[in-house]
Amino acid sequence: MNIGKNKAGGGSLRLTACAASALLGWVALAMPMPVQAQSLTASQSSSTDLAATSTDTDSLDLPGSDATATTSSKSKTTKAANQTATDTSSSTRLWLGGIDPTTTGSTLDDDLRRVNLRETSVDDLRARQHPDREDVQGIPLGTFTLRPSVNQSINVERNRTGSTNDDRSFLQTDLRSTLTSDWDRHALTVTGEGVWQKNLSGSGAEQPNVNINADLRLDLPADTTAHITAGYQFFREDTSDPNAIAGASKQSAVNQFNAGGSLERDFGLLRGTTALGLTRTVYSDATLSDGTQVTLSDRNQTAGTWRGRLGYELSPVLIPFLEADLGRTFYDQSHDSNGYARSNQSYGGKAGVEFDLGDKMKGELGFGYQHTEFDDSRLASIDSPTVDGNLAWSPQRGTDVSIGLSTTVQPSTTAGESGYTAYQLTSTLSQELRDDLTAKVTGGTIWRDYPSGSTISDETEYDAALGLTWGINRYLDLTSNVGYQLTSRRTGDDTRQIQAGVGLTVKR
Repeated sequence: MNIGKNKAGGGSLRLTACAASALLGWVALAMPMPVQAQSLTASQSSSTDLAATSTDTDSLDLPGSDATATTSSKSKTTKAANQTATDTSSSTRLWLGGIDPTTTGSTLDDDLRRVNLRETSVDDLRARQHPDREDVQGIPLGTFTLRPSVNQSINVERNRTGSTNDDRSFLQTDLRSTLTSDWDRHALTVTGEGVWQKNLSGSGAEQPNVNINADLRLDLPADTTAHITAGYQFFREDTSDPNAIAGASKQSAVNQFNAGGSLERDFGLLRGTTALGLTRTVYSDATLSDGTQVTLSDRNQTAGTWRGRLGYELSPVLIPFLEADLGRTFYDQSHDSNGYARSNQSYGGKAGVEFDLGDKMKGELGFGYQHTEFDDSRLASIDSPTVDGNLAWSPQRGTDVSIGLSTTVQPSTTAGESGYTAYQLTSTLSQELRDDLTAKVTGGTIWRDYPSGSTISDETEYDAALGLTWGINRYLDLTSNVGYQLTSRRTGDDTRQIQAGVGLTVKR
């Protein structure tokens, strides 16, 4: 009797399940296909649950082996139904673009009831449509990756000093490359840049440039990091440089070799750094307008420096520091062409602070004092306050700002003049105007401060430039730029330079 009642109850439940399935199927016909698939999954899940409930109810009062057999048979039926529902759910999950409606809920947008959800955003900006343009794969070379690029541009330039104009048009080839290691420990980074120019018209000076640097980072025990560096730079002395040869048709080519090493140690709240550097500078002959060669080998020199820094960690964000440095410069010839002994020694110190706010902002700023004394007593020593620092700031995604401050002491080649202090400020603003269009604005100034009593007056150089880069695809960019430079002198004529160009970059 109980069996009959239970079977009647199970039949009622089955009728209810069938009615629910029919209703859901009718509704699904009026919905878009993705929603119909989702509703089908939900309907089959409900049918499976009802079947499972009916099976459990029927098996409660069945005694003996018959009940066991019935339970086993219906259990297999339930497993088969569950497997069918799982397969259907997996099919639907793929059909709906990887979203599982049984775990994440409805894929419909809250207000527009659609499956094509809004793009995710970072810093309230739309996600990049072409992220691969920002991450060029490069060329694998064993455990290294090489990322080269070549830019070919055509440019025009106008130089004006007083009433004298010197115009030219020229081709310029820029080569850039980065080689990075992919090691579990330690790291090696090699960067290279090269500029080659060829005049098409005019008589302006060509300005080739080569810059190669290598940095080997060694991760040592006890929170110690070592860096071994080496580099080479080639450039032609600029006609606006105070040490340039007046009236030369071709200025001296400068070859500079450098090597160094540093050791950084974390002592808990204290951080210590010590570094050694060696620089070798060689000058070639300059050529006058009449073809005469001017030998500048008396300027060849070797310089060594030592630097030590001790910082105290107030917090991971803020680290004040004290720094000291010593330097010694030896000229190959004890006296230059004017009879002056220009070898010198220097020492200085500064105090500052490092700050690190993560990817948004980091940098350092320090103030100090530098003293440079020459072997020749006829050359006045150079004493100057110093300011050095750098800042990398990204206020929002797609916007990057960098600022640099530096103070250096530059020797002079003029008889009776020891040299000058150069204070330099550089700044760069990079802004993504679109996913495939980036604008870069650069600006800077150099103030050349001569010691009091010098016969040479101070001068200031101002630079400004604007560049646009349009990413055609991940391997090809179209570039354009325009720049302006002004060298203002207290005595003598000012120099103005305007340059503009357009080019094409191929990268891998």
